[in-house]
Amino acid sequence: MKIRNLLVVAACALAGCQQVPQQSPKPTAKNKFGDAILQRIHTLQDERQTAGLLTYLQHPKTEYRREAALAFASVQDTLAIAPLLSQLSDTTIAVRVAAAYALGQIGDAKAETALLQHLQQERRPQVQGELLEALGKIATPAGVAYLATYKATSPTALAGQAWGLYRAGMRQQYTQQAVEQVIRLLAPTNPLEARVPAAQFLTRITKLDLTPYRQAVLNAATSDKAPEVRMAATQALSKVRAPDKARFLSTIAQSDPDYRVRLSAIKAMVGLDFEEVKPAILAALQDKNINTAVATAEFLQANPAGVDAAALLEVMPRLQDARVRGSLIWVILHNSPQQNRYYLNTRYKQQYQNARTPYEKAAFLKGLAGDYANYSFIADEVFAAQQPVISTSGMDALIFMRQQPDFPKGYENNFATIFQRAVSSGDVALVGMAAAAIRDPKLNFRSQYRDVTFLTLAQQKLQLPRDMETNIELQKTINFLSGKGEGETPQNPFTHPIDWALVASIPAAQQAVVHTDKGNVVLQLFVEDAPGTVANFVALVKENFFDGLYFHRVVPNFVAQGGDKRGDGWGSSDYSIRSEFAHLKYGEGYLGMASAGKDTESNQWFITHAPTPHLDGRYTIFAKVIEGMDVVHQLEVGDKILDVELIGAGTL
Repeated sequence: MKIRNLLVVAACALAGCQQVPQQSPKPTAKNKFGDAILQRIHTLQDERQTAGLLTYLQHPKTEYRREAALAFASVQDTLAIAPLLSQLSDTTIAVRVAAAYALGQIGDAKAETALLQHLQQERRPQVQGELLEALGKIATPAGVAYLATYKATSPTALAGQAWGLYRAGMRQQYTQQAVEQVIRLLAPTNPLEARVPAAQFLTRITKLDLTPYRQAVLNAATSDKAPEVRMAATQALSKVRAPDKARFLSTIAQSDPDYRVRLSAIKAMVGLDFEEVKPAILAALQDKNINTAVATAEFLQANPAGVDAAALLEVMPRLQDARVRGSLIWVILHNSPQQNRYYLNTRYKQQYQNARTPYEKAAFLKGLAGDYANYSFIADEVFAAQQPVISTSGMDALIFMRQQPDFPKGYENNFATIFQRAVSSGDVALVGMAAAAIRDPKLNFRSQYRDVTFLTLAQQKLQLPRDMETNIELQKTINFLSGKGEGETPQNPFTHPIDWALVASIPAAQQAVVHTDKGNVVLQLFVEDAPGTVANFVALVKENFFDGLYFHRVVPNFVAQGGDKRGDGWGSSDYSIRSEFAHLKYGEGYLGMASAGKDTESNQWFITHAPTPHLDGRYTIFAKVIEGMDVVHQLEVGDKILDVELIGAGTL
C-alpha cells in the first residue's frame, strides 16, 4: 500500500525575488462520524442492538431519527416494524424514506396493510417511490394488485412502481396484470429509472412466456438508448417463441456496440439449433471483448446438445484465452466420437501440463471433465496440486461431471469415495464444495453416506469465523443426511467492532486506486454509508493485504472479484465484519463485499459490470468506480492487483 501525497516545491531566484508566503493546506472534509451520537447509532447497528436504536427513532433531531431508521435496514428485526410504521408519519421526508426502506429490508408481510394506507395518503413523490418499492419486497397478492394498477403522477413514483413490481417478481409474486404493467413501463418514453427495473423483471423472473409481448421486448433490445435496458431486454428474448428468433438474436450478437448486449444475445439462444446460430456463435468466440468470448464458450458448455465439435476444432487455433479454450475443450470431448477421444485427451492433457499459470491450468483441467474417462486424472490433480485454484477448479469439474444427466452409473461409488476424501482433506474449499455436492438431492447420496462421522470430524477442524462458509456447508449436509432438511444456518459471532479511531481519519471524499496489470481503477469510498466496511478495507490497504493478489473470479456481465489470498474464492480472514445495508442500489461499477451470508464479510470484494439489483440489500455496497470502468470491463481471471493506494482528500 502506498499513500500518495502531493508535494509542492517553490523555487525562487537567489537575487531580487520576493519570498512567496507559505499557504496553509486546505482543510480535510471530515466525515459525519465526528458526531458522537451518529457514531453511537452505527455502533448499535453494528452490535444489532434493537432496544438502543428504538430510542433514537423518537429523537427531536431529524438526522438521528433518519439514521436510526436506516440502521434497521441492516439489523432487520421485526420488533422494529411498529415503530418504523409510525415513522411513516414523520414530518420530515428523509425520515419517511428511511423508514420505508427499512421496512422493505425487514421483509415482513404484516407491514403490507399499513404501507398501502400510507401510499393512499402520501403526496411526496420521493416517499411514494420508496413505499412502492418496499411494498414489492413484502407484497402478498393484494400488494401485487395495487402495484399493477397504481397510477403514478411523477417520474419518481413511476420508478418506485417499477422497482416494486421487480422486487415482488423476484419473490415469485406477480400476475398477468403485473407483467402487462411492466411491459408498459419498458416503453422508451418512460424514465430510465423505471425502464431498468422493468427490463430486469423480464429477464430475471422465471417461467414467463413473453411471446405475446415480442415486439415490445424486441424494440427495447434493439432500440433503447441505454445499454442497461438493452442487455436485460435482449436476455429476456429467450422467453419469446418465434420462428425468426435465431435471426434477430444473431443480428444483436454481431451488431450491438456494447459487449454486454452482445453476450446477452448469446445467452438468449438457449434451445435454438446450433446450426441456426453457428455464425454468430463462432463470431462471438472471437469477440474483441474477452468477456463476450468467455460467456459464449460457457454457454456452449452449458448447452452442448447438437454443437458441432468439428466447427469448434476449426476455430480453436484462433483462440488464445485459456478460459475460452477450456470450455470449448469440454464441449469437444463431450461431443466427439469415442474413438477420437484418446487422441484429443492426450493433446489436451499436454496443454494442461504446459500451461503457464495456475489459472490457465485450472481452465484446462475443467475442460478435461468433458470425458468421464478423465475423472481419475482430475481427482489425482485435485489432491496433488500445490496451488489452491487448481484443486478447487478440479473439484468443481468433478462435481459438474457428476451432475450431468448421462453420468455413468458405474462411476457413482468412485465419486462418493472422492467426495468423502475431499471432506476429510482439511482444505476448506474442497471440504465445502464436496459437502454441498453430497447434499444435492438430484445426486441421491443419502444411501451412500449412512454415517456422517466424517463430516462432523471435518467440522471440528475448522477455524471460526475464518472458515464460516465451509462450516455452513457442512452443517447443512449433516442435517440433510440426518433427515432434518438443511436446518438452521450457523451464525457468525460478533468479533470485530468498528474501528472508530480509523473511521475518524477517513475523509468523506476518500478515494482509492486499484493498480492492475490491465490499468488503474479509481474508487470513491462510501465511509458515511458503510463506516465499518470502509474502515476494514482501508486497514487492509494499509497492511498491503491486496498487493500481488489476483482477480480470481470474473463472471461476464456480472462481477469481477478479488481480495482472496488463496486465489480461489475460499480465502477469508480470521475475523468477520457486519453487513451494512445502506440506501444504495448496485449499478454499473459499484463495489460490494463478498460473503457467505449476512455478517460473514472479511476481505473479498467485487465490482459490478452492470446493474445487478438482485444483490441490493444483500451485499454491502462500500464504494463506486469513478474512473477506469473500461479497465474493469477488460479484466480476466488471473489478472493481478499490483497494489491498492489511498488517494484524494486528505492523508491517512
